[in-house]
Amino acid sequence: MSLTLSAGAMASVEAAERRYPRPQAALLPILQIIQTELGYIPVEAEIWAAERLGLPPVRVREVMSFYTLLRRRKPGRHIVQVCRNLSCTLNGAEDLLSRLAEKWGVRPGETSADGRFSLLTVECLGNCPEAPCLQVDDADYGKVTAQALDEILTGLD
Repeated sequence: MSLTLSAGAMASVEAAERRYPRPQAALLPILQIIQTELGYIPVEAEIWAAERLGLPPVRVREVMSFYTLLRRRKPGRHIVQVCRNLSCTLNGAEDLLSRLAEKWGVRPGETSADGRFSLLTVECLGNCPEAPCLQVDDADYGKVTAQALDEILTGLD
């Protein structure tokens, strides 16, 4: 199986392989490199990583299904993650999630038809005192109200 990565990404893959005494230990860093390069990890990349590291493909699939930060589908330009832990749920996260789902016509785990937004749920964003929380791309927001949500989204392309 071949996978086309940039020279820089391949150099990072090779460095990850050298960093560990057993090549299989480099699986998670290599998957992260692939995701950084492609935006997600397609099935072809899973097979490529398995072959490169001498792993059965099911082992890569196990890792992919365990870590929620690894994406198997191409995301939208903006990734919106709504926290669903107890603090956030009790403080309105479900309302935020419903508002976003209705606005974009998607369910959690899907991408809007125009490819602008991917809506995800996460177990915790580590900001419970500021519940409800969400993350848009790499920016964290706390105590998000419906009005604040609209303001956050207005600035995005």
